[in-house]
Amino acid sequence: MLDSNILEQLKNVYKALENEVTLTYAQSSHEKQKDLLDLIKSLASTSDKILVKESSENSEVPKLTLGHGGRETGITFLGVPGGHEFTSLVLAILNADGKGKLPDDSILHRVKRLKGSVDIRTYISLSCENCPEVVQALNIMALHKPDFKHTMIDGGLVQDEVQRLGIQGVPSVMVGDKLVSSGKIGLVDLITKLEKELGIDESVSSDPNSLDLGEFDVVVVGAGPAGASSAIYSARKGLRTAIIAERIGGQVQDTKGIENLIGIKYTEGPQLAAQLMAHISDYDIKILEHRRVKTVGEGSNKRIELESGEFLHTKSLIVATGAKWRELNIPGEKEYLGRGVAFCPHCDGPYFKGKDIAVVGGGNSGIEAAIDLAGIVKSVTVFEFMPTLKADKVLVDKLESLPNVKVIKNARTNRVIGDNGKVTALEYEDRATGELKALELDGVFVQIGLVPNSSFIKDVVEMNKFGEILVDDKCRTNVPGIYAAGDVTDVPYKQIIIAMGEGAKAGLASFEDIMLK
Repeated sequence: MLDSNILEQLKNVYKALENEVTLTYAQSSHEKQKDLLDLIKSLASTSDKILVKESSENSEVPKLTLGHGGRETGITFLGVPGGHEFTSLVLAILNADGKGKLPDDSILHRVKRLKGSVDIRTYISLSCENCPEVVQALNIMALHKPDFKHTMIDGGLVQDEVQRLGIQGVPSVMVGDKLVSSGKIGLVDLITKLEKELGIDESVSSDPNSLDLGEFDVVVVGAGPAGASSAIYSARKGLRTAIIAERIGGQVQDTKGIENLIGIKYTEGPQLAAQLMAHISDYDIKILEHRRVKTVGEGSNKRIELESGEFLHTKSLIVATGAKWRELNIPGEKEYLGRGVAFCPHCDGPYFKGKDIAVVGGGNSGIEAAIDLAGIVKSVTVFEFMPTLKADKVLVDKLESLPNVKVIKNARTNRVIGDNGKVTALEYEDRATGELKALELDGVFVQIGLVPNSSFIKDVVEMNKFGEILVDDKCRTNVPGIYAAGDVTDVPYKQIIIAMGEGAKAGLASFEDIMLK
């Protein structure tokens, strides 16, 4: 199943293994069983520390459990972890032996404080690009909390179960039959949701001294192109620098082909994110990943408090937190997220095969999504708030050539309607007449652009009506010692190359101001 190049790469990766990792498969007559056996035997050929065993258990679909050092890890794969999930299996083997990139002790401590024993299931699609991040995060939790079990389930192999649970989006994280999370989510938000769902075991105490992360000349919030650039330029100037970020690479991680980064003809988001991480790691920069800022203090020595309870102090703060998908903020949107409301057409589109769906948004992202979905679903209706579509003409022409697509313009989406846990209609207002109408459908894909990730600092610095931080030509905000760069600011043209340049400016301006004090 694995080609020779991948096998050679894995041999180098698994040289680090010190203890035996066991891949135990259940007996199954499913047609995919051979694929699972071929996969795990190929993996075992890359290291004498990886063992393959057969259990006495029978399973309707292929089932694989992971053991380490003679004990169960709590990690199970129901289905064949191929496609995008192949990486999840590769990393699970490495992480089980304490190798590879793992969250730091502070983040793992939050995991250990989750209350009680829990068995979590994550329903995925092998074509989903967002699913592996969730699967890998939950696998790490299982490895570090003995009473935590996690099972990845290929939803395509358990359609009856998917229908019973009303799952219409991936990844869907379930505790029992309760949906805890659906769709794209990072480790920080995932832990927070589990803390709310399961509770926190207060008997697992924290060391108060471990909450103080130290003092710095520059703290950069965000680690996308702007944040990475700011941190590198600051460190090169000899400033004691730290990065606080939910994940290295930021929104770049979700970008596919990148063809306009001058000097690099083509790259992809995850590859660029890895290059940013490698470049950051060349410098003495403290990386505080999987964290989010809660409050920012004032004064010359600013206290930065994190949602984790940790804090640090800095002379200068550079905000480079980028932007995220904008929500409709209408009734029913959050209630039916993962049950008919979705943001990722590539991930969730297959769940709506042969069904009627809507795409809200007539810009480039919305029209591109509608074109892609039209090849999968029964029909697509595009809703645009303005009287005309905002997308490029070439996209509009393509859209209009498709037989199963219609466009409703000058429409304000008003409410997502559902029944029995799934979406049944979208209510909208005809802005020309004020009349309320409802279109029966099975799913709603929201594609209305981005919103800046600036809420944590909205009461500290000046912003425009869009929530973008106002900066001058040196990336200074109205508050001395606070700078901003990239998509979170009012600088025009949200492009990777522009964000990198703005990040460099912010780092240099911070150094200049510190030296002049």
